[in-house]
Amino acid sequence: MTINVLGYAAKTAKANLEPYHFERRDPRPNDVVIDILYCGVCHSDLHHVNGDWSTLYPVVPGHEIIGRVVRVGAQVTRFKVGDAVGVGCMVDSCQHCNPCEHGLEQYCEEGATLTYNSLDRHDQMPTFGGYSDKIVVSDKFVLHIPDAMELKSAAPLLCAGITTWSPLRHWQVKEGSKVAVVGLGGLGHMAIKLAKGLGAQVTLFTRSAGKEADAQRLGVDKIVISQDESQMASVKGQFDLIIDTVPYVHDLNAYIPTLSLSGTIVLVGYLGDLEPTLNTAPLVMGRKSVAGSVIGGIAETQEMLDFCGQHGITSDVEIINIQDIDKAYQRMLKSDVKYRFVIDMASLKNQ
Repeated sequence: MTINVLGYAAKTAKANLEPYHFERRDPRPNDVVIDILYCGVCHSDLHHVNGDWSTLYPVVPGHEIIGRVVRVGAQVTRFKVGDAVGVGCMVDSCQHCNPCEHGLEQYCEEGATLTYNSLDRHDQMPTFGGYSDKIVVSDKFVLHIPDAMELKSAAPLLCAGITTWSPLRHWQVKEGSKVAVVGLGGLGHMAIKLAKGLGAQVTLFTRSAGKEADAQRLGVDKIVISQDESQMASVKGQFDLIIDTVPYVHDLNAYIPTLSLSGTIVLVGYLGDLEPTLNTAPLVMGRKSVAGSVIGGIAETQEMLDFCGQHGITSDVEIINIQDIDKAYQRMLKSDVKYRFVIDMASLKNQ
């Protein structure tokens, strides 16, 4: 028997989101059924709603999901009814390719099954996301939330958190590492918190002044105005890793000279062509790299959640009702949020 669910969906490109009744699958023996309490709002949600990326309509967005277990399948042993759990950007993968066997399900060679805007690899039903009251997920893709963690502030960890944690771990950031973050938004503020938690010295690159107090509150050691040539010159050759969170076309050439020998700038916020042309001379002459990264595997995501629980790290959030999601999208486009909207899914009951 399928499960009747109420959510919010965009039925066509650029449409306002509206109440939408749909069905979740009959739970399988390895499934966990979750009542959704909170769901974070990601730029990806807006891109899918607007049709900027290939979208299956109607689309129910949301892949920063926090909830409680209300039912478990007969084969599930890791979770019990009442557990606080999370679901991130993917809900399945092939489980047998090389990336999957190494805990890198996000790079599944057959393509990971995304939490929304995807097709279930077993029954071909469309996946619908966390802007809804319930979700059914394979236990392998469900995450434990640490006991002491504030649930509403944990939701963005499932995307913004792991998106910045994964490169920090891959490039082995540790005590004394010198890390810079480009952009102070949903991703940027998490990159700062996590890098500081790992013991790094953290610099913020920003285009405009006026962010000093907030950046320092988040743990930044230094702020560099990227439009100021003298300030950029003052940090030449300093950074082991730069995490670039900017979600639109921008010039990377100004940042490359600030990398140390063998340093890397990793893009986590922008998908598309780079403009203007990247000058490779400083890359070749300093063994520097431009790289990309996307979320993390399930084991790495659990590692990040456990680390955040131990260090008291969560996202800075503004709680909204689901009825205000379209207004939140417009504010998000103006960077008018510090630093992540989170939907209180109890507001669905007001329909």
